[in-house]
Amino acid sequence: MTRIIAVLAVLMTVIPAQAAQLYRWVDDKGRVEWRDTPPPANAKAKKVEQRTVGASVIETSTQPYSVQQAVRNFPVTLYVTNCGEGCDKARAHLIRRGVPFNQKSPQDDIAGYKKLTNGGMEVPLLFVGNDRLKGYEAGAWDTALNTAGYPNQPSPGYTVPKPAGAPAAAPPATANPAPAPDGAAAPAPVQ
Repeated sequence: MTRIIAVLAVLMTVIPAQAAQLYRWVDDKGRVEWRDTPPPANAKAKKVEQRTVGASVIETSTQPYSVQQAVRNFPVTLYVTNCGEGCDKARAHLIRRGVPFNQKSPQDDIAGYKKLTNGGMEVPLLFVGNDRLKGYEAGAWDTALNTAGYPNQPSPGYTVPKPAGAPAAAPPATANPAPAPDGAAAPAPVQ
């Protein structure tokens, strides 16, 4: 029993936080040796085995557990357009605090947005879970975010959410196409 305890004690001190190499062999007296170095060259070791021992690490996401819980229980959605200073400050406020959020544009679904706001088209509009905050007011936003459990500053691994996708601009139509060189057909007008 004491031998098992001794082996476990050695293993606990030998294994660092990262993966380690361990060597197991039976010496000339029949004793099993475990070490982090190979057997000495002058030792009469039998059955030398080299083993790699990995660390006991639990992979987690890059966000702390408290932030994961806040995101799950009180997801944040920000409705903004290019409305100027108000929308810019609203977006910057969430980024400064390190809040993961979905950014949407009311222009993507005007009818749905009007239904969501009882006919209004005001931006910015912030949802923290089911709480709706119209306009940007830093104190009210901080209160709602604090209540939901969001951080006051970005945690390690925070990435800034991508802005709402804007539709691709269509190429401009040419009103008067340039004359074609001699012998070439003129391009058809773009409609």
